[in-house]
Amino acid sequence: MNELFGSSRAARRITSTLAWLCYLFLLVPSLIVIPISFGNPGQIEFPPRQLTLDLYRQFFTDPAWWGSMVQSLLVAVATTLLTLLLAVPAAYALARSRLPGRGGLQGLFMMPMLVPVIVLGLGLYLQFSSWGLLDTTAGIILAHIMLTTPYIMVSVLSGLKHSDIALETVAAIMGASRVTIFFRVVLPQLKAAIAVGALFAFLMSLDEVVVAYFLTGTQTMTLPVKMFSSIRWELTPVLAAVSTLLTVLSLLIALGIIALQRKTEASS
Repeated sequence: MNELFGSSRAARRITSTLAWLCYLFLLVPSLIVIPISFGNPGQIEFPPRQLTLDLYRQFFTDPAWWGSMVQSLLVAVATTLLTLLLAVPAAYALARSRLPGRGGLQGLFMMPMLVPVIVLGLGLYLQFSSWGLLDTTAGIILAHIMLTTPYIMVSVLSGLKHSDIALETVAAIMGASRVTIFFRVVLPQLKAAIAVGALFAFLMSLDEVVVAYFLTGTQTMTLPVKMFSSIRWELTPVLAAVSTLLTVLSLLIALGIIALQRKTEASS
């Protein structure tokens, strides 16, 4: 018996060590980029010979870089808000209705998670070109709504599984309408799940590059597309500063998601 427990502990230690090695392998590029962002603005070097904020100053003073950042934030915020208006009621309707074929309908909503993103990008390019939505902010937002809807729906559907349906039944018996039940009973129970989905949607829209590369132009270029173009054509050291800013923002959002998920698990 002791030999069995000993071998089990050894296997867990080996698995844990391998996991941490994988984490470090994934983190090394970010750990290298961050010091480079404080280095010489004339070239990319590691380790930097001097510590300056010149690369960040170039980013915030260059209209091309700063404008693409503003565009990305605008698209991400609009995408998140509009996706919430679509996905939260849709998830509630799918979870509570007895509509025949709702499994297939739910699968239809989840389809963007399964189709390769480059296929979606090409399809949206061909469709939006006939609608006149290429190189428009509205076109990018519509495309990102399609991409982010499944993630908010998954989060809300998970939250509905832990919500108390008896409260909805009591409210209906007391004469509350379906709309009143949704806003006064259901939504308060889904605050954490909705917040997690919103953070996922915001981060996905902010970092998305493939579909945006098909749809954007000089007037609506988002920050990831600008970074990709810069890597192809000029490889400026400003990329290190931009990557560091996005890494920090992604880390903060990830920590927020973890905190909200723990709060949801504790309350359920």
